[in-house]
Amino acid sequence: MQYKQNLHRHLQACADELLAFVRSAESAYSEGWVPTVHIKSELALNLEATPQGSTQYGPKGWLFAILARVLEDQGRLEHKKVGSRSFCRSRAAA
Repeated sequence: MQYKQNLHRHLQACADELLAFVRSAESAYSEGWVPTVHIKSELALNLEATPQGSTQYGPKGWLFAILARVLEDQGRLEHKKVGSRSFCRSRAAA
């Protein structure tokens, strides 16, 4: 079984869905910059990131951050921070 390839294929599929959501939300925001808090909230991406027996102080956006980074590395998503708020928007296909 190709566990690594299968996991990365699933992560890429999740990243593609995230990008599709961002694209669908861009028209509602100035210059297409979608607040990451909106993305994480609408897609329920603030998840517990530790085993049940471990301590964590509230849900985190780690899955969103991983998927967004995958898309950034592929040149398909851009990110900016304004004060304490962050925003994302899709990049045009090259």
